[in-house]
Amino acid sequence: MSLNLATMLRESARAYPDKPVALYDGGQLSYAQLEALTDRFAVGLRASGMERGETVGLQLPNIPQFLIAYFGMLKAGCIGVPLNVLLKAPELAYCLSDARARTLITWAGVADEAVKGAADAGVSEVYVVNTPGVPEPAAGRRFEELLAVDPETPPMEPTDPGDTAVVVYTSGTTGQPKGAELTHYQLYMNADTPGRLFGIRDDDVVLVVLPLFHVFGLSSQLNVCVRFGATMSLVPRFDPEKVLEVMQRDGVTIFEGVPTMYIALLHHPTLAEYDMTRLRIGVSGGAPIPAEVLDAFEEKFGIVILEGYGLTETASTTTFNVSAAERKIYSVGKPIWGVEVQIWDDENRPLPPGADHVGEIVIRGVNMMRGYFGNPEATAEAFAGGWFHSGDLGYRDEDGFYFIVDRKKELIIRGGYNVYPREIEEVLYTHPAVASAAVVGVPDERLGEEVKAYVETMPGATATEQDVIDYVRARVAAYKYPRMVEFRSELPKGPTGKILKKEL
Repeated sequence: MSLNLATMLRESARAYPDKPVALYDGGQLSYAQLEALTDRFAVGLRASGMERGETVGLQLPNIPQFLIAYFGMLKAGCIGVPLNVLLKAPELAYCLSDARARTLITWAGVADEAVKGAADAGVSEVYVVNTPGVPEPAAGRRFEELLAVDPETPPMEPTDPGDTAVVVYTSGTTGQPKGAELTHYQLYMNADTPGRLFGIRDDDVVLVVLPLFHVFGLSSQLNVCVRFGATMSLVPRFDPEKVLEVMQRDGVTIFEGVPTMYIALLHHPTLAEYDMTRLRIGVSGGAPIPAEVLDAFEEKFGIVILEGYGLTETASTTTFNVSAAERKIYSVGKPIWGVEVQIWDDENRPLPPGADHVGEIVIRGVNMMRGYFGNPEATAEAFAGGWFHSGDLGYRDEDGFYFIVDRKKELIIRGGYNVYPREIEEVLYTHPAVASAAVVGVPDERLGEEVKAYVETMPGATATEQDVIDYVRARVAAYKYPRMVEFRSELPKGPTGKILKKEL
């Protein structure tokens, strides 16, 4: 049996040929146009010397060429390696070398760094996408070269369901990134099942500002939209003013983002000037959304925010709150079809339900990666006991809903007591002057670790270190509150907008 993930595009192009698959600044792209361009790309890629099963680096922002290259690679039977456009040459070289890539598709805005990284990795072919307003680089071949031939027979390389479709590199909290091998079947199931549960419609317009090179954007947005014939509104970089403009312009019905995006939109000074009446639902993932933010956003926009949970290794979705009627607020929902989740203690024993039984979240099912590319040792460690060890701490309630407490590696052990940073962050977000917050453990000679908070304040708001300490101390046990508070004009964030605690 063969299953090529690009079949989703072919089927939607037949069902909705004239419908926009993507809206973007300066135009739109129909399903039929995307189908034809991906056919051309697949033929061009194979003509360039790429063989079935070989890997291709894909380093593009949220622009139409990402869609063309992504589905074109799949049709050619190649393996895509989505890469952050902000990677520096050494970081890019590491990923390209580790994935054994022979070709790189990159963007003119980062081409100088990309060409260096490709050269260091021994990648011989670099194709560059040029966009208006961005100077053309001196090195690299033009992306259009791969679209030169219009094939008589539409290509679709037969692939087995268990074949690797993409290798997505995890950011990780320690060490070098690892490449998670996501299969055609895994990605199809993680488009089909969540899309059905969520009830996405072919008349939906989904704002796609999450980077498509990240598994959240790739799996939960791009693949889901194409599977169900919805329209994507592409935004290359998150800027709250731009996002509000595009949501009004394109009549966006679904907003998917990480908590920092919700916070930025909620507090934007011109929010009231935009028409958001077509927006029907919000989806939050990537990190737990603070309860204070969820409540305020739902009240302001008059919509429901549904939280889910997943990882790169699970192709994004593992658990999900499927609807307003069936959700449990502040939880990340229940496992999707074909997925099992348990909570284990440090001895790998399942824990019973209840908030008093916090342990590591372990997962198995149809959503699991094939393994870490070229790294059998890390794969074996991750799947110890036959279940994937997420590194996340949580618990299950009596009704089967899961709650995320924190990352296992971010747990603070202060004088023998466990302090979960997320609990303290939840309190910080209720402070009227706090816009964003991150809590970390710092070395302490007496206690082992001490609790420190990093705070970004609201525009025009002021607070002192002692104000914040006193505020939290009045609301949590004495061993939990931060003894140090550092104010930052902006907290460091990754490509999805997730706060990067490892930089703090």
